[in-house]
Order: sequence, then C-alpha cells, then structure tokens
Amino acid sequence: MSDPAFKSEFLQVMQARGYIHQISHPDELDAAASAGGRLTAYVGFDATAPSLHVGNLISIMMLRRLQQAGHKPVVLMGGGTTKVGDPSGKDESRKLLSGADIDANIASIRAVFEKFLTFGDGPTDAVMVNNDDWLSKLGYIEFLREYGPHFTVNRMLTFDSVKLRLEREQPLTFLEFNYMLMQAVDFLHLHRALGVQLQMGGSDQWGNIINGVELVRRMDHKAAFALTTPLLTTSSGAKMGKTAAGAVWLNADMLSPYDYWQFWRNTEDGDVGRFLKLFTDLPLDEVSRLESLPGAQINEAKKALANEATRMLHGAAAAELAADAARTAFEQGGVSVDMPTHHVPAADLAAGVALAALAVDAGLAASKGEARRLAQGGGLRVNDKAEMDANRTLTAADLVDGVIKLAAGKKKIVLVRPV
Repeated sequence: MSDPAFKSEFLQVMQARGYIHQISHPDELDAAASAGGRLTAYVGFDATAPSLHVGNLISIMMLRRLQQAGHKPVVLMGGGTTKVGDPSGKDESRKLLSGADIDANIASIRAVFEKFLTFGDGPTDAVMVNNDDWLSKLGYIEFLREYGPHFTVNRMLTFDSVKLRLEREQPLTFLEFNYMLMQAVDFLHLHRALGVQLQMGGSDQWGNIINGVELVRRMDHKAAFALTTPLLTTSSGAKMGKTAAGAVWLNADMLSPYDYWQFWRNTEDGDVGRFLKLFTDLPLDEVSRLESLPGAQINEAKKALANEATRMLHGAAAAELAADAARTAFEQGGVSVDMPTHHVPAADLAAGVALAALAVDAGLAASKGEARRLAQGGGLRVNDKAEMDANRTLTAADLVDGVIKLAAGKKKIVLVRPV
C-alpha cells in the first residue's frame, strides 16, 4: 500500500493514507525521514476559540503519523499570532481577542492533543510551545531590521491568503499582512531552538509555510521543508466539519461524544474510505474491505468510522455509550440518557413552544424555513410520529417519560427536557 516514490516510512504512510497535497524539496525530506534519521516537525494552531474543531483534526493526525513513524512532533500554540489573526481563507478580519481570552483558550485546547500524541522528554515525545514566548519580545524596529530584508512585498502579494482577499476587494489590514512574516519567524525560531526541519498544515497555509522554509534556508543555510494536506471537502462539495448546528468541536463540553459519533456516522458514502484512512488507525487492508461493502452494508463502515474516531478522542467507554445510544434511537426506536439533550425552561413549555423554533434551537434545522420544509416532506418527527405542521405548538402534554423526542430525517435526534 506504500508509494514506491518514497523510501521513508513516514512519507509512505502519509501518501498511502491521503495526507499529501504539496511537498517542498520532496527528495531531501524523504532522505531526512529515512531510516536512521529523526525529523522534528511542527503544526501551528491559533487559539481563536476554547476548542479546536474537526477541521483541525487532519493536522493533529499528521503529527500522530509523524510520531508513529519514530519522529518528534511539536505542537505550536499561537498565543502571539492569534493576537494578529491569519487572513488565510477569510474575507473579513478576525475578531481580536484579549490576552486573557487567548490564554484561556489555550488552556482549554491543550488536553485534546494528549488524546492523540504522547508527550514527555523522550527523543520522539511531543512537546507544546507558545509563540507568544518569543514574538511578544520582538521590538518593532528589531523585527523590521532582522527579518524585513528577507521578504518582498511583490512576492507576498502573490500568496493566496493576500491575493484572494484583494481580488474580492475585501480590506486586508496591515496587521494581517504581517501574519505570514510572524509565521516565518516561528519556523526560524523553532529550527534554532528545537531543531525543527518541517512545518505541516493545510494547503491554504502553503504560502505562509514556504516563507518560513525560505527564511530558514536563507538565514541559517540549513534544510527546511513544507508539507501540506488537501483542504477537505465532502463528496457533495461541502466544507468538511460544518453542520446546520455549527462547528463540530473536539472538546466534550462543547459537543457531546454522542453528537461527535453521529457526525462521523452521517458521513457520505463516497467519503467513508477516505475518512477511515485519514482519521483512524485501522490498517489499510481493513479500510479497503470496509469501503468496498456493497449497498446498505456501507453503514457498517460508517459505524466503524464513528466508533474509531470517537474512541480516539473521547475514549472507548464514551464511544461504546454513543454507539449504544444510537442503536437505541435508530434501530430500536427508544430513548437513551446518552442522546443529546436540549433543555427548555419548564415555564416556556407550559406556555407552548412552536415546533419550528424548537427545531432550530435544538440544532435540528438551520432556520425556521428549513424546519418547515422538513415537516412538509415528512422529515420532522415528534415522539417518533411525523409532524407535517411546523407551526404546531408543543407543550408539557407532549412529554413522554419526562422528555419530547424530536427527530429530523433519519440521522438527527434530540431529547427536549424541561428544566
């Protein structure tokens, strides 16, 4: 299953599992990662929210593959760069967060990495660093004199993060324009402090990463490499990780293990094999068997994906509870305490709540209009019975054993519980 173009286990696995979009200096990188060599590589994560989301998962998995192949991963938390905001893929400037908010986000995010990587002091143990530790100490004149001569505005304007914003005639602040310089300085600092040779990230980061590669090679005359993954979209063309209810968060306090399990269980048929390769440790021959299952049997592959992905993030017990709750809800038509719950003030329910509004609040529909369309098509159910009228008022009289079971289509169920 390996690609004969690569000799190193790391790049063979990365290629076979579908992680590689672009590599700078591929032959040099392959040699550096081959038997006897130990790569140190990093991925950067800005702390713009209290949790990372499933869109960040492919970058975390790249670090996992690196460590599994006997190399050293570095997790870079962007305490400094978050103060500036990455313009990549954005039409608007990010909201600027306070230092206290950024620190709180980093503290909240930290535990997720321990689920995927082994941290410690050993030669291949992962380490976590914060770029605020060095970026905040740089004086502006010092920064310009030390690093400014190595970048040209002409070249910076050619990178997608800048070019796309300008082509859409959206403002790009001078603050954001400096982001790619700061990311390049990160690479140089980590190269000097930890011997980092490789930066990995999504394909939208290619320009930013290449700036760092060139800065290391120009200033220190040492090897430095870039590796990016494809930006993930689903078979239907949607951005991976976006749902009607919002982002698919990795922290359990922002998205329950059951909802996380359901996200993977609802994978489109055409994506199952690709996601099994990227987001689980299942052997590739087992992945081939699962993705080849005919007809409705492909649902077994989706359950395997959901079980493995949930186990990796939330643990085996949580994955088993989520699978059992789904089985109770979808295959037996029952109710489980592990199903997602939406709480409604008892007084509101006593007064009556419109089904369309409740479906939106519970995350079953993106809008009241979508809820009405679902109902008209027979896709909205109350206590396992189709409800065609989305304007129907639900009250305490609809409670069965203390809850109202709401479902949208065949894949989304929420228990409405008064508080």
